[in-house]
Amino acid sequence: MSSSTSLTSPSRPSVPAPASPGDAFRHPVALLRWLWQAYMTPGRPGRPTSPDELRWIYLAWLGAFALKMLGSSWDVSWHFKWLRDDLAPPHLLNSAGTALVVALVVFHSYSGRGVDRRALQLMQAGIGTFLVAIPIDVVNHRVNGLDITSWSPSHALLYLGTAIMLAGAIRGWWLYAAPGRLRDLVSLGLWLFFLENVMFPNQHQEYGVLSLAAYRAGRTTAEPQLLDFAASQGQTPVQFMLPVPAWVHPAWLVCAGLLALVVARRAVGLRWTATVLAGSYLAYRAVTGLLLDATGFPPSVLPLMLLAGAVLIDLAVLARVPGWLAGLAVTGGAAVGAFVQSALDVIPPWDWWALPVVAVGLAVLWGGLDLVIGSWRFARWQAPVAPGGPAVGDTPIAAGEGGASFR
Repeated sequence: MSSSTSLTSPSRPSVPAPASPGDAFRHPVALLRWLWQAYMTPGRPGRPTSPDELRWIYLAWLGAFALKMLGSSWDVSWHFKWLRDDLAPPHLLNSAGTALVVALVVFHSYSGRGVDRRALQLMQAGIGTFLVAIPIDVVNHRVNGLDITSWSPSHALLYLGTAIMLAGAIRGWWLYAAPGRLRDLVSLGLWLFFLENVMFPNQHQEYGVLSLAAYRAGRTTAEPQLLDFAASQGQTPVQFMLPVPAWVHPAWLVCAGLLALVVARRAVGLRWTATVLAGSYLAYRAVTGLLLDATGFPPSVLPLMLLAGAVLIDLAVLARVPGWLAGLAVTGGAAVGAFVQSALDVIPPWDWWALPVVAVGLAVLWGGLDLVIGSWRFARWQAPVAPGGPAVGDTPIAAGEGGASFR
């Protein structure tokens, strides 16, 4: 056999593939060895990837962010009960998800499978930002004491890193998955994680308003050591539990949360995308809230006004209402939802006078999004960047018809 023939013949892993999923889980070391030999081969972004391989890769992404979301949901409730601890169980659960994300980014970077160059750059920039933010956050807690607020600069870096790496995963799946129900479901899953990450900072007020009410009623949900430490840092219960002005919650919910739903609706293209995402997010918050409450952790308010805005987003996109006009109507609908919720139950403090400014903000952002989506530069951005060819030893794979247009 000539040397040229040996270079182009498919390489076979010496470790056999697991016979079944059960066999794989019973022998994790053998599974890792097989995965390494079969798939950790060098290649450029855009390398041909079979539909089955692509599905398993992005199911792993969903699993990683599920761990991160569960950890963060537990974490915010934990911080309203106990003193901060770097090795607290919620942090460890979140770290397990982060470790899986790191492994996936290393896999994409080395093998080139399932991503184009831009999606890979987003993943790398996102996990890099997140990993840089972790020691900054630890130092921040050491220097500033308690500092549990979701609105600190170090926490903002964590949210930013998560959003960027999610954008890379969304792009990679969106470009290479074949049209169909599976592509829609995975896209919705990735966008749900994106929405949860965007909405996360507002949970401080959603937990804080109930924790403050319980404290004032003499049945605080916080442990004495937490309250004592907060007092030693010069923080009153109000500063500790509601640390930001009352205009922040509505402004962030509308101009960040609802805007994220607008982008998701245009990207996924399904008629009720925004409504499904908002409803799923609220259902997740309700279920985890009940579980946390049942195990003795503080409860939170659900931002039900998000659902009112989401329904109006879907209707506005369906009716092709211009963004500058739809932004005003959607903000009004969210405000009505908040007013009804406040009449029936408690909500975080809202500065109602700020709503006209918030409405104009969403109108400007949505109108700007319409201009971007309609530009020729955005049309070019949707195409894969620098697709790579097959690597040595690859099995030929028929290319799937991936990608989608903003609808």
